[in-house]
Amino acid sequence: MIMKTERLILRPWEERDAEDLYRYASDPAVGPAAGWPPHTSVEDSRRIIRNVFNGAEAYAVCRRDDRPIGAIELKLKGHTDMTEREDECELGYWIGKPFWGQGMIPEAAEELLRHAFEDLGMRAVWAGYYDGNEKSRRVQEKCGFVYVRTTEGLELPLLNETRTGHCSILTKEHWNEMHPHSGE
Repeated sequence: MIMKTERLILRPWEERDAEDLYRYASDPAVGPAAGWPPHTSVEDSRRIIRNVFNGAEAYAVCRRDDRPIGAIELKLKGHTDMTEREDECELGYWIGKPFWGQGMIPEAAEELLRHAFEDLGMRAVWAGYYDGNEKSRRVQEKCGFVYVRTTEGLELPLLNETRTGHCSILTKEHWNEMHPHSGE
C-alpha cells in the first residue's frame, strides 16, 4: 500500500532504505525521546527494517523524492500494549531532526488515520508519548487525540530505564466530526 499527501509518500520499508534510515535514526535527539536507542550502523538500520518495520501497517515517511525521513505505523492487535481489540490500534511515528517543526508528521498521521478508519474499519486509534516529548504531544493534539491516562514507571527495556507515559485516543466518531466529508 502506498499513500500520498500534499508533500509526502507513505510506503513500505525496503532494505535499500537502510542508509537513509541510519542518517536520521542514529541522531541521539530522535530515538530516545520515542523510547528506542539511536541506531549504531547502517547494518543495525537494515536489521530494524527487517525485524521492526515489518508490520502490516508500517510505513516509511518519504518526501516526494521517495527517500525516507521518518517512520509511521499503525500497530495492530498483538503489536501494541494499548489495546487487545481487533478494531483498535496504536499510532506510532518519528521524523528526522532536520524536518522537525514543518508539520510533516501531522500530515502523515492524518493520512494514516484516514486509512485506519476508512480502509481498515478501526473504531479507535490510541497514541502515547513519554514525559517531556512535547513534539509528540503536539502531533496528537493537532490530530484530535483526547487524553486518557498517565502511567508512571513504564519500563523501556531498549533504553534500560523507566518513564512516565501519557496515553490518548481518537475515536472514529470524533474523527468523523473533524472530517465531515470523509468516507462519502
